[in-house]
Amino acid sequence: MSSRMAFGEFFKQKRIDLKKTLRQFCTENKLDPGNISRLERGLMQPPQGSDKLEEYARYLQIKKGSDDWYRFFDLARIEAGRIPDELLKNESVVASLPILFRTLRGQKISEKKLEKLVELIKKA
Repeated sequence: MSSRMAFGEFFKQKRIDLKKTLRQFCTENKLDPGNISRLERGLMQPPQGSDKLEEYARYLQIKKGSDDWYRFFDLARIEAGRIPDELLKNESVVASLPILFRTLRGQKISEKKLEKLVELIKKA
């Protein structure tokens, strides 16, 4: 799976990994096939509520706490333009986000500030 995969693509791949057609998956989990199809094709935003995301993760048999679990939630938040909740709990990481954004835009920052940011992210 590509590291640049969108939420809908990830959702669809997990469903396919279960060897379920869209209709089978939706029937078994009492979901609307039209909505899930739009979600998988990126025509509908991922849900943002943790309860709904957890429900979908259960249906897709994504193990709580696994890398796929965190990726599932992160992809949903990223597509909505939100920073994953776990990062927002760490005040040092939040304070360093402007440095990260400047770096991503190609603006120069000092090597010292960049090293500090990397250390903060590792600790988060």
